[in-house]
Amino acid sequence: MEVRMDGTVLTDDVGFLLTRASGLLVRATNAALATHGLRVRSYSALLLSCDSAEGMSQRDLAETLGLDPSQVVLLVDGLADAGLVERRPSGTDRRTKLVVATAAGRELRRRAQRSTAAAHATELGGLSVAEQEQLKTLLGRLVAGAAAGSD
Repeated sequence: MEVRMDGTVLTDDVGFLLTRASGLLVRATNAALATHGLRVRSYSALLLSCDSAEGMSQRDLAETLGLDPSQVVLLVDGLADAGLVERRPSGTDRRTKLVVATAAGRELRRRAQRSTAAAHATELGGLSVAEQEQLKTLLGRLVAGAAAGSD
């Protein structure tokens, strides 16, 4: 289906535009990640676990990803079964398990990042580099503002 950007009521609706843009990027990213056995959500959980040397609790993963904790349990189970992350006890709270990327997980992250970068470059190709940076900045502010409002 072709979406016409001709001034119809939907093109004036920020929610529609964000949803449509998100759908385009998620589909392209999932296609790029498929060769690595990942999807956007599992890839996002892997990225976060790779970025935290000590690991990240499943609760923090859920909060950061905006997912229900039960969804994160399933994501982490899948990543752990694939040998990409492992659960380790927290040094400060014996009830908390930290999700830590394995060496295989960090290597897969590097390969998957190249694939997602190529997919994003294609989908965002109609924007200049400066516009792409501006888009990331504005979306980052929107997300940060929503997170601050939920505290």
